[in-house]
Parts: sequence; C-alpha cells; structure tokens
Amino acid sequence: MTEPVRPLAQPLVRPLVRPSRLAPGARVAVVAPSGPVPEERLQAGLDVLRGWDLDPVVAPHVLDRHGELDYLAGTDADRAADLQRAWCDPSVDAVLCARGGYGVQRMVDLLDWEAMRAAGPKVFVGFSDITVLHEAFATRLGLATLHGPMAAGIDFIKSARAQEHLRATLFEPESVRTITSAGSALVPGRARGVTLGGCLCLLAAELGTPHARTSARGGLLCLEDVGEETYRLDRYLTQLLRAGFLDGVRGVLLGSWQECEPYERMRALLLDRLGGLGVPVVEEFGFGHCEGALTIPFGVGAELDAEAGTLTLDEPALA
Repeated sequence: MTEPVRPLAQPLVRPLVRPSRLAPGARVAVVAPSGPVPEERLQAGLDVLRGWDLDPVVAPHVLDRHGELDYLAGTDADRAADLQRAWCDPSVDAVLCARGGYGVQRMVDLLDWEAMRAAGPKVFVGFSDITVLHEAFATRLGLATLHGPMAAGIDFIKSARAQEHLRATLFEPESVRTITSAGSALVPGRARGVTLGGCLCLLAAELGTPHARTSARGGLLCLEDVGEETYRLDRYLTQLLRAGFLDGVRGVLLGSWQECEPYERMRALLLDRLGGLGVPVVEEFGFGHCEGALTIPFGVGAELDAEAGTLTLDEPALA
C-alpha cells in the first residue's frame, strides 16, 4: 500500500505584533463585513460600549442589506470600503465587527492590504465568519487579533460574562493572561505554541486561498462551529488532515458546537479525527457560538494545560 502524498513542511506559526490596549475615551469603529445587522441589537451593543467609556462610531453601510442577496450586509465593495476606511482612519483605535453570518470571503480580496499595513496596528475583534479576516490579518499584516464576541451579537448584549471578559481583555489584558475554562481533557497533556484558528468550516473553506496559512504547525489551534451536522464537521476535519494543515500542530482547543448534534456524538467524532495527532486536546473550552463566550487572542504564544482547562499567555493579549 502506497503512503499518502504529504505536503512539504511549512514554517512554524510564530507570535505576531500585539496592538496597544484601549484606554477610556478610545474611538472604536463598528463594521459589518458579513451578514445584515438588526438595528435594535446594534444599538444595544453600542450602549454597552459607551458604558465602557468608549466612543463607538458606526461605519456607513453597517445597516445595509444587499438588494438581491439578503444574507449580505450590502454590497461586497461597500463592506470592504467600510472596513478599510475604519482601519486606515488614524483616529480609530479598534475595529469591532457587528456580527458574522456569511460574506467575508466575497470582500476580503477587495481590501488594499498595503494601505492597511501602512496604517499600523490596532485592535480587531470578531469571530465566526470573521475567521477569514483573522487569517488575513495574520498573513498580510502580521497582527495579533481577538477572537471574541461582536457588538451586535445576541450572545454579547445579553451576557455579562462575555462582556466582562472582552472588556478586561481590551483594557486590562494582564488580568486575563490565564484564561480559565470549565473544559476537560479529551486528550490529556500540556503544550506550548501560538494561538490561531476560528470557525472550523471557514478554516477548511480557506485552504488554498491567498490570505490563509497553509499549516497550523507550531500552533495551538482553536476550533468551533455552529449549526453543522456531524458528517459535515467530519468532512471539514478530514480536509484539514488530508491537506496537511494539522501536521505539526502543538495542541487543540475545542470551543462550542451550538446547534450541532448531541455532544456525545460530537465527542466521538472529535476524538476520532483529532485523537491520533498525539497532542493535548481540551474540549468545551467556552469560546465561539455560546453564552458567556471567552475572548481568545490569536497570534500570541501560550501554554495549554488540557487537564486544568487553562490557556496561559506568554504575555498579555494587548501591549
């Protein structure tokens, strides 16, 4: 039996540039790179941000809805222009996504990455479909980002725990240098590496695209998803395995699997696909599409203790 063809070894995932923490009065831009945003939820999220003594500004097209494809927050060009304008505005200290959904893959190639690189580092927050931008910010800007709740997300505006963990990460990142979960070891052990990851289906869909990494080698890979049947999650994980993306990964953190099949069925799949990697795997770590979601920095060196359910950062998420 012939051995499967393996990709060439890829460079290690390395720590990225950390943007500066926020201070009271900081100006934060809210953008909608993906799906349409309910106005009442946006207003509720803005009230939370104002309560933190931030100055939120809403990008011009956040409340748009595409005329024909109503799952998009306006046109690809407008969504890209909002993000780029916010990022390149020197008065803006952070860019927060309003929600996920779908749409980043359609607009990410419209961004002027040279102009965004010239604008310098700033805080970027989002998750779910925003996984595509986490990868692009890592590969194009060399910038650490925050996988965290979004301004108009129902899981943010109705969860004091999610709000407080994001607030602490933004303003007092040294206070959450050890991220403690209620998770348990699917595969026990400790590992050191650099955090990366996001929504499983988006990581699989991004393979082979211009802005995505080819490997998680040297990384602590964070995975979660929502509303997927087990066989589809199997497909995504198998795609990552076959593409060599998981070769050399140091450890895996598993977040939420909301609206998926019963977790015992999920656990069997996760152990089947990830247990053979020979690295620590922690389950139910508490990030992603779940109530009280933790904010996880991407691009930061850290140690995972699967049995303790902790992720200890080498340095605070923000400088």
